[in-house]
Amino acid sequence: MNRAQLEGLVVPRVGVTVDIHPRDLPIALIGTAGGALALWADAPFEVAVPVALLIVLDIRVRRWRRRT
Repeated sequence: MNRAQLEGLVVPRVGVTVDIHPRDLPIALIGTAGGALALWADAPFEVAVPVALLIVLDIRVRRWRRRT
């Protein structure tokens, strides 16, 4: 892939907003501990890390339309 193709992949879409914020400290600690426990218990890395990130981060995807 050349640079022009890569830049085309990361262009934001009109009407979609993605907000990513860390959660409050107790929930973040629970998510981190849960991810560490899953890795310690030999859970697959590809499963444990995304689940821990979903617990630690507050991810909101919103769609909106322009008013005409």
